[in-house]
Amino acid sequence: MTFPNSRIFIVFLFLISTGIGYGQNNQLRSYTLEDGLPQSQVYAIEQDAIGYLWLGTQGGGLARFDGETFKTFNENDGLISNYINALKFANDTLFIGSRRGLSIKTKSGLKNFEGPQVMHVFRDQNNTYLGTKNGVYRYTTSTTLQRLTLNPIIDANQVNAMHFDGSYFWIATDKGLFKTKTLTQNSNFERIEKYNFTSLAQFNSKLIASTFTHGILIKNLENGNDEWIEELQRINSLSIINDQLWVGADGDGVTVLDMENFQIQKYIDSRSGLAVSHIRDCMMDRQGTIWIATSGGGFYKYFEDKFTHFDSESGLQGNHIYAVHKVGKTLWLSNSEAGLMKIDSLGLHPVPKIRGFDHVKIKTINHDVNGNIWAGSDGKGLLFREQTTRDSLILNLSDFNNLKFHTVQIPEVKNHLINTSNGLPSDWIRQLHIQKDTVWVATYSDGIVKMRFDSAMQKPEILKIYDKEDGLEDLLLKDLKSDAQGRPWYGTQTGRIGFIENNLVRDLGEVLDDNTAINSLLFRGSTLYLGTAGNGVWFTDINGNMVLQKLVGDKQLTSSNCNQLIFDSENNLWVGSERGVDKVVLNQENKIVDVFHFGRNDGFLGIETTLNAVDMDHKGNLWFGAIYGLTKYEMGQDLEEASIKPNIDFESVEVDYQPIDSIAYYTSNKNAMVLQLNPDQNQISFTYRTVDLTHPKDIQYRFKLNDDSWSPWSKSNQQNLVGLSYGPHVFYAQSRDYRWQNSEVIAFPFKIETPLHEKSWFQWLVIGMVLILILMFGWMYLRRLKRRNIEAQERLQIQNNLLTLEHKALQLQMNPHFIFNVLNGIKAMGSTNPQKMNTTVNTFATLLRDVLNNSRKDSITLAQEIKTLTHYIEVEQLMSPKAFVYNIQVESDIDPEEILIPPMLIQPFVENAIRHGILKGPRDGELKILFKTENDILTCTIIDNGSGIFNSQGNKTATDHQSMALTVTKERIQSLSGKDTLKLEEITSNNQIIGTRIRFQIPLKTDF
Repeated sequence: MTFPNSRIFIVFLFLISTGIGYGQNNQLRSYTLEDGLPQSQVYAIEQDAIGYLWLGTQGGGLARFDGETFKTFNENDGLISNYINALKFANDTLFIGSRRGLSIKTKSGLKNFEGPQVMHVFRDQNNTYLGTKNGVYRYTTSTTLQRLTLNPIIDANQVNAMHFDGSYFWIATDKGLFKTKTLTQNSNFERIEKYNFTSLAQFNSKLIASTFTHGILIKNLENGNDEWIEELQRINSLSIINDQLWVGADGDGVTVLDMENFQIQKYIDSRSGLAVSHIRDCMMDRQGTIWIATSGGGFYKYFEDKFTHFDSESGLQGNHIYAVHKVGKTLWLSNSEAGLMKIDSLGLHPVPKIRGFDHVKIKTINHDVNGNIWAGSDGKGLLFREQTTRDSLILNLSDFNNLKFHTVQIPEVKNHLINTSNGLPSDWIRQLHIQKDTVWVATYSDGIVKMRFDSAMQKPEILKIYDKEDGLEDLLLKDLKSDAQGRPWYGTQTGRIGFIENNLVRDLGEVLDDNTAINSLLFRGSTLYLGTAGNGVWFTDINGNMVLQKLVGDKQLTSSNCNQLIFDSENNLWVGSERGVDKVVLNQENKIVDVFHFGRNDGFLGIETTLNAVDMDHKGNLWFGAIYGLTKYEMGQDLEEASIKPNIDFESVEVDYQPIDSIAYYTSNKNAMVLQLNPDQNQISFTYRTVDLTHPKDIQYRFKLNDDSWSPWSKSNQQNLVGLSYGPHVFYAQSRDYRWQNSEVIAFPFKIETPLHEKSWFQWLVIGMVLILILMFGWMYLRRLKRRNIEAQERLQIQNNLLTLEHKALQLQMNPHFIFNVLNGIKAMGSTNPQKMNTTVNTFATLLRDVLNNSRKDSITLAQEIKTLTHYIEVEQLMSPKAFVYNIQVESDIDPEEILIPPMLIQPFVENAIRHGILKGPRDGELKILFKTENDILTCTIIDNGSGIFNSQGNKTATDHQSMALTVTKERIQSLSGKDTLKLEEITSNNQIIGTRIRFQIPLKTDF
């Protein structure tokens, strides 16, 4: 069945419509060797689960594209061949059909299988079939490819495509089209046609099979009817995209047909922007972007006419657009230094050049109430295009009997140049603003000019020039706009704004910090918007307190350099910058709700917008001037991509800097395994990735470990974890795209085995054993200590008994000696002083009775000790040849009857003080004994005024009794109070020894 003539007519109309479409192109973005593509012949395109595009080239190997950069895999990286014909992605695996067989790429590496040249890779459920130069092969998990013996014709010829329609397998070969129920040797193969078939596709119940030389066969699978489209030839590929059939041909580019009547919708070839028209493959990615692979021209990104772009190739006289302005249904613009152009319903029209105003950059365009065009330039002042009419006589030839002339008015344009020669202070014009017949001219650095054009006199009339003398503090003007009250507002290079009212300048000062330049002014009602150079967009209510606020919200502008500001018919703010344009959705409080960015990858091919070169036409379409051309956005078109969540996946997981074999084992939803790590493997790094082919630089990531908080969003897609604790862990990662749509959370479980010494049962076992050993050693130690204590107690008991016996023996030893001395004294008194002898005998008898009583006790009261000392001293006084006095004092809150001390502890010191101190001293004798209690200490002090203890010891003749008594007494005191308790010191005055002080302390004991 031949192609109907009606279709030819439709194609003809289509071509005519595209020919008058203002130079409209198909929005193609090419990627070639200059962009990093390894080879310009691209034969296959495939997208994986993460979003990468994989490109099979002829001679350059395999290329992976992330929307910005290419990564190449070739024979040096393990690929079996650099000549790739087919690609297929399935189950985390990329199948690569090449000239020398099949390569399989997974995250863990490449595997190769030698075989014939692979032309097509077909997946049916879990089976992988290869269409090759020599029939059909099947890939299995073995080390070789399995050849299938199906049909003699199929087995001996080239298989270009395979397809399963739900009931039949279809095989397209260079010797015909075949179908069969099963792909087995005994299956019945039916050859449908005998031509050289190249590709297969299915849409609903229609099977579409292309040939290289006989067009396209359309088979209705329900009723079996066939239809041929014979006019399309040399076809390499078929793709179903957006319910359309995209036909890639060798030499004829891409032909797009609708799927109902197969009528041609459009052509994409060299006339549309393709470098070559040899098409090998077409596909649409998950974001709805169409990619075209060519043989010799690289591959292309195709935009569905989201924008219409105009440049020098489509009719402009230059690419750099300086000014854009709408007048009625006509758009006026200036490009490069080529003067003015206009766009109307008939297309692009250059305006004839004007002498004295040619080869100039026209930076601003405006019009007055009469539709006259005003243009301001760099260095050549103003152009005023005045529209006038002239009368012309026309002879009416319709009535020869009554010939008459009629007067008609013919429109014409008069060009007037206004510059420094006729009153302007400067020829450098930054901006124009017109109110009725009044023109406001903002110069570069010479202030603002208020003027009008006198049509009667045919010359400009300068009404006023506003400069610094009038209050215009900054003459470096950037923009000039008027508010609803008709007041002109200006913005300057140093960040000042102000307005002119009643011929007075109201300068509001530097409203932004750091001298931020204000590039653009825009009014919406009483709200003034300021587009700045480097500090975003600000706004304020001019009827309020003029407090400026920055335009902020959940989203941010793509760039803080704002060159253009305009509101569309839906009240969305558009911001032009050096990176393209942002469509900003605002709420009632001027907060950013959403931001849609359009750059080169989105069809905005002009890239960097120019200052204030933006306007809206009569249909509501937006026109943006940029350094690489003019771009139109048609209102009503759905420019935003489908709301598809970004997809994130782990690219690699490394343990101790070595990649693990298969990530899928640990991340699959079903039967996921946990990566087991040894105790010394506490370093693990994760690399994860989301690919956005349209906005590759705007992906952000975050991660967390176990139940910790999420990390902040960042551009980093790699995390290296070291020093991890033992036990189970789960690493989580998530991404979001430029729209801040979050991906699903991916997780990777792993466990670091706890070492033996860190395990609980082992630790408890060790603790138990240590406790048992401690208890055993403790028991043995306590046993030895107890035995030692018993032995020490026995020794102490023996020593105590010995000391007791020694003390008592000493007491007994002292008593006879003392008695001997006293009796000798009494004997001498008998003949000289009988009265004194009687007193001495009575006192001595009392003393003997006290000594005998006390010697049987371990301790006596302080009162008893004082009584005994008193009797002893009195006996010494009676027997002493030298008189002396004594005094015994007690300073204590405790009754001396209740204080206990060892007996005979003080008497040796008193005896020594009397015998060797007082009796041998040069002065009348004085003896003082003081007992004082403080806290738990009893202090005893013995003071005499003799010759000094150290002096007397050097001169005296010591007896064994005296030495032993003092030595035993010192030891007794040390045993009671410790070392250095006894203090012996001489009392001096004016370097003269005047006595001796003996002091010691013992623990205070009481009988209560």
